[in-house]
Amino acid sequence: MIRSILRRKGSRRGWSNTVAATGWGESTFAEIAWDKSRSAALRWGIFGGMVGTVVGLVAFAPAAWLASAVASATNQRLLLAEARGTVWSGSAVPVLSGGMESRDASALPGRLEWTMGMKGLAFELRARHDCCLNGTVALQFRPGIGSTTIKMDPPPGNWIGQWPSAWLAGFGTPFNTLQLGGSVRLTSPGFTIETAQGRSSMKGSTDIEFINASSRVSTLDSLGSYRLHLAGDGASGAPTMTLSTLEGALQLSGNGTWTAGKVRFRGEARAATGDDAALSNLLNIIGRREGARSVISIG
Repeated sequence: MIRSILRRKGSRRGWSNTVAATGWGESTFAEIAWDKSRSAALRWGIFGGMVGTVVGLVAFAPAAWLASAVASATNQRLLLAEARGTVWSGSAVPVLSGGMESRDASALPGRLEWTMGMKGLAFELRARHDCCLNGTVALQFRPGIGSTTIKMDPPPGNWIGQWPSAWLAGFGTPFNTLQLGGSVRLTSPGFTIETAQGRSSMKGSTDIEFINASSRVSTLDSLGSYRLHLAGDGASGAPTMTLSTLEGALQLSGNGTWTAGKVRFRGEARAATGDDAALSNLLNIIGRREGARSVISIG
């Protein structure tokens, strides 16, 4: 009995000595630790690769992506054709179109160049176009949860840009019929537009001026000059529009609003005394004829 117990104890001591002598226990634990370390390194490597890929896609996102976003946001009415470079620094040819499946299109000469970066918590878009913009024009975009804010600081002389009125023919009817001449000028002392839950509010103002407008539909060399004033309503902040005549044979007037992304406008057009015959065809095209006036209705 005693001898049997001693033999069992000796056997256990021998096993322990063998493990200690061979280092099998330490080797097994080292391999387990190595496998864990290797797995962690692999996971971090995959994560780092994914982050690098995302950063690369963002940093070198092609300008075509921005062109696609602009076309979608404007229902294919403003196109950035032949886009080159990246979203952050690129160029394209500005084209006005009548929308999806429209055959009307009109391009501006030269290329619109832009850069985009961060300014505080907002994205700042800086654009140049030798033919039409007043130096470098900057717009700030600040996206939020369910809202977007667009801000423009006062440009030099409050003048943003000037374009040939003929460019509007790209929109299709009625501009392609009117075949306008003259120029369109955009001025502003600065403004902020905020869109949230389908509603828009505006602080500040901007003016769209039609200078020395003419039309092939009329025999007159010049129809006149006009101003469309956009400003935020004092109570609600909803953008309002006021159309007025600065001078000319064609007398335009009207008022409207811009709410929930839709424009509602009511106005009228008349001929100045003595110019009724020369403007008769034009008045028939502009709106619904009611005697001496033509009623303009949008939305």
